[in-house]
Amino acid sequence: MKNLPKIISTKDAAYLEDIFNWHIITAYKYDLYLNMVQDKTIAQKLEELLTMHLDFCATVVKLLESGENNE
Repeated sequence: MKNLPKIISTKDAAYLEDIFNWHIITAYKYDLYLNMVQDKTIAQKLEELLTMHLDFCATVVKLLESGENNE
């Protein structure tokens, strides 16, 4: 089969939702810590981590938007 259908099962969607939630909660925590820290080196690393987690959340959202729930 050359052309696979774009389908995300209910189970896959639920797992992707869990992944999204794990990463968005972590991003919120990094944002909270970023507002508390005064060391510039630590702040820079927290900003990098925050961006990484938000980018991953955006990727998960794109996956969910591109698939069709077939169940």
